[in-house]
Amino acid sequence: MKILITGANGQLGQELQHLLTERQVEYTATGSKELDITDAVQVEKYFAHNKPQVVYHCAAYTAVDKAEDEGKEANLKVNALGTEIIAKACEKYGAALVYISTDYVFDGTRKAGEYLPDDPKGPRNEYGRAKLLGEETVQKYCSKYYLVRTAWVYGKWGHNFVYTMLNLAKTHDKLTVVSDQVGRPTWTRTLAEFVTYLVDGKKPYGVYQCSNDGQCSWYEFAKEILRDEDVMVLPVTSEQYPTAAFRPHYSVMQLSKKTGFVFPKWQDALHQFMDSIEDK
Repeated sequence: MKILITGANGQLGQELQHLLTERQVEYTATGSKELDITDAVQVEKYFAHNKPQVVYHCAAYTAVDKAEDEGKEANLKVNALGTEIIAKACEKYGAALVYISTDYVFDGTRKAGEYLPDDPKGPRNEYGRAKLLGEETVQKYCSKYYLVRTAWVYGKWGHNFVYTMLNLAKTHDKLTVVSDQVGRPTWTRTLAEFVTYLVDGKKPYGVYQCSNDGQCSWYEFAKEILRDEDVMVLPVTSEQYPTAAFRPHYSVMQLSKKTGFVFPKWQDALHQFMDSIEDK
């Protein structure tokens, strides 16, 4: 099976490469220098020559705050247009597409229970709007797709909240973290295992949601990250810590458990991740 991973240099792209290499599965991974997903001519030539059978589409613009102003054009170009180009190429050449989306496609208000895959969408920041456009193009142009929403992603490769907290703890004896935004953290290893589980298990095409099990606030997440560090973590409200982009107050998505995949608890995943980076 010919496998293509876009976004080779990102958090999930690198995690997928590590996982597939570990399993001795062959793949091709491309960054923007090898394959510009926003260039339809280049994508067409690549697919015509290489004919991938599965595409893990990990390429994305993820600078959420910059997407509100200086990065707005790049956000739309990569997350919406680039995804449309990839979706059309997958359909033309018969490839299965795995598209990674986000909890930000929902409006982020507290509802009665977790967000279900088919709940009404209502993104409230530019990143969420672009990713929703990506979802819509995947569903419009591609018949064989796994649309996988995730949230609060961290992993060994790239910048993320866990590394930020660990680095700040080296130079601060007190940190403040928002306590009124609740969601599910996601270790890239769990996400990589889940998307390959869908493909390898030939699960039905459609919309899925993946994070680690359980829920917490960013404050509770930070407390767990720093539980062995000599630093005080204090809660603050979103109003006390304003950001350019709106952040959901509640974005807990129902996990796709009917697949048979076991989602590790977020605390267990975090501890396993932190053990792995200590061994680097």
